[in-house]
Amino acid sequence: MANNILKKILLVGLFLYLPLQTMAWGMLGHRIVGEIADLHLSRKARKQVQQILGTESVAIASNWADFIKSDPAYNYLNTWHYINFEEGMSHEAIDAYLAQDTVTDAYTKLNFMIQELKNKQLPLEQKQMYLRLVIHIVGDMHQPMHAGRPGDLGGNRIRVSWFNQPSNLHRVWDEQLIEYQQLSYTEYVKAINHTTKKQTQEWQKQPINQWLFESYVLADQLYKEIEQPEQKLSYAYNFRHVYSLNEQLLKGGVRLAGVLNEIFG
Repeated sequence: MANNILKKILLVGLFLYLPLQTMAWGMLGHRIVGEIADLHLSRKARKQVQQILGTESVAIASNWADFIKSDPAYNYLNTWHYINFEEGMSHEAIDAYLAQDTVTDAYTKLNFMIQELKNKQLPLEQKQMYLRLVIHIVGDMHQPMHAGRPGDLGGNRIRVSWFNQPSNLHRVWDEQLIEYQQLSYTEYVKAINHTTKKQTQEWQKQPINQWLFESYVLADQLYKEIEQPEQKLSYAYNFRHVYSLNEQLLKGGVRLAGVLNEIFG
């Protein structure tokens, strides 16, 4: 009993000290994306994923990249979770930026790991790490504030009030908006995992640049809505944004499946 209480205290402490910019979707959001992806895998890809992860599901593996932040040996992964764009960039400007991107960020590292996972000679331990990271980072890319502006750390410095509790714009989109729906990750998946074959194929064909541009456009809209410090967000905010939230989660899962099908299927 005492050990369990201590573990909970330590876990809470861990999350309080995690780098702000690298927390995306939160545990629930990542599991939603992972579970949706699992439902859209090809048979061949699912078999390969299971061989690498063993009894660990895609949904559970999705949180590994946040859990290991307690180990300083993995600090080098912190910048792999996001990419920042300045205000006022067009689709063409973002494409041009990404074409020359050599920074250690979500875009460069996701592309790197996709290629690495296609190498059949890659050791199992490396495959496990890269697969868990790919699952997580694809989810991160669909959290709009992870394509936010560098000056405010993707919305972390934009203070708001969420149902009269102090928060920030990044945290609202990481977890609070999702948790407000009061669904488990399996219930959430059942509620939103509805796409046509045509829509699935279209989303999976779109390049990573397009994912990031969509997140950037949504982030830009969210920034513009915050007109004052400590702005109050509550029922109306949820009503306005729950559709976009669910669409981003669904796109993340469907596109993650597309990536894994490409690698393993």
